[in-house]
Amino acid sequence: MPPRPNPLVEALPATIPFVAPERSERETGMAFTARLGANEGNFGAAPAAIAAMERAAREAVWKYPDPENWALREALAAHLGVTMDEIVVGPGIDGLLGLIVRVFSRQGDAIVTSLGAYPTFNYHVAGHGRRLVAAPYRDDCEDLDALVAAARAEDAAIVYVSNPDNPMGTWWDAAAVDAFCDAVPERTLIVLDEAYGETAPAGTLPPIDTDRPNLIRLRTFSKAYGLAGLRCGYAFGNTGLIAPFEKVRDHFGVNVMAQAAALAALGDRDWLAGTLGRIAAARAEIARIGSENGLTPLPSATNFVTLDCGRDGDHAMAVLQALMAGGVFVRKPMAPVLDRCIRISVGRPEELAHLAATLPTALAKAREPA
Repeated sequence: MPPRPNPLVEALPATIPFVAPERSERETGMAFTARLGANEGNFGAAPAAIAAMERAAREAVWKYPDPENWALREALAAHLGVTMDEIVVGPGIDGLLGLIVRVFSRQGDAIVTSLGAYPTFNYHVAGHGRRLVAAPYRDDCEDLDALVAAARAEDAAIVYVSNPDNPMGTWWDAAAVDAFCDAVPERTLIVLDEAYGETAPAGTLPPIDTDRPNLIRLRTFSKAYGLAGLRCGYAFGNTGLIAPFEKVRDHFGVNVMAQAAALAALGDRDWLAGTLGRIAAARAEIARIGSENGLTPLPSATNFVTLDCGRDGDHAMAVLQALMAGGVFVRKPMAPVLDRCIRISVGRPEELAHLAATLPTALAKAREPA
């Protein structure tokens, strides 16, 4: 008999949490004019980050990266007001989520999330043989009370919440998040995904308190910093939670160019402020375009806007498919109730102009009888 995967892996479907725009382009033979579906930093990276990558390409790319991510962790510690041993750097939030599930739960443990929330987390839960428990959204927000109730009822090892939320763009203020954390049993690890923290309004992110023994917070350089292609994110929390990562993480998982670019981007606060202004303006423009076409934009604290298409999931899917056929890459929530919407990432003015030109035709196409 040839070697076979273990029974858990063998039973899993071969799947990718997200269908990439590149795959759609390969299958259709048509390049997208407006790439507005992946919540990337379409405005690009800071010039300082680009210069740091160029230097790394010339001088350091032949070297293995610093396995301790020392300079980046040192800068992050100063930025957050924590110590270096309260931070772990990894290949994007996605890579860190996989480690969190591996380290802080056992096979068969219950892990709680929201129905329709970030699917890559669910992918790791399944991949490690844990049991996913999902609480429905309420009023297009993650239902913090329902998540607490599920964590208690299931004696959950982990409860995951994103704030601001993906895919709806909604958010809770810091007081609500703190109350949620207080209500979760101390034996349950809280994973607070703050990938969109930079784009959120003041008062959204709770004050940093690494004394809380069951809270890990996640942030990334993929969104506001425009470095999604480099895969660099970080987690921070109590040293008792961070130390175990050193036992199992890929110590060369964050490459030389990613470390250099993230460090430079973190130091350029003026550039980040300008980019956040462009993100806010693009959100307003997407909301305007949606409203002018009879769609309802949800308030957003992220780098995307969720548009309520006003009918059911089939209609929203038809809108999405018509937009894709018109060269606009977008995505949509797939869970019941949320699936009535499409989700459009912020983009450059020319991309949003193409969206504005394409959306009326796409809506007309979607309304045609089957």
